[in-house]
Amino acid sequence: MIRLATAADAVATGRLLFDFNAEFLTPTPTAEYFAERFEHLLAREDVIVVLADGETGASDAVGFAFFTLRPTPYADGPIAHLEELYVRPELRSRGIGSALLERGLAEALALGASEVHIGVDEGDVDARRFYERHGFSNLEPDTGERMLLYLRSF
Repeated sequence: MIRLATAADAVATGRLLFDFNAEFLTPTPTAEYFAERFEHLLAREDVIVVLADGETGASDAVGFAFFTLRPTPYADGPIAHLEELYVRPELRSRGIGSALLERGLAEALALGASEVHIGVDEGDVDARRFYERHGFSNLEPDTGERMLLYLRSF
């Protein structure tokens, strides 16, 4: 079942984010730390988290998508940013990621989002192919120029 996460899903969502980072060998805080963060994030109106429940519900959730919303001077509604999308490795290629993405996009659209942004690592060919299959592009619509994401950590 694909559904919006609630505050009661903070532990499951935190565990999934930890597993995502661990799978890709990304330095990561603990699952407990993420659970505490999601307790606060899931209460915000500018956050959308979509959860894919496992066979017994949220306790064995198998994937999630995490969107944030921000204002923009270019439209009345916000811009959505897909922060994270993860499905357990053994369950990939079964449509769960697509279902999470589509539900999250529908929720963002219902909240008036004018567009959705996502950052994808250049070398992550599978993720790039997945998002392109769902209509995302790294080309500026008006000029066809390649778009780049720049980052500065503090």
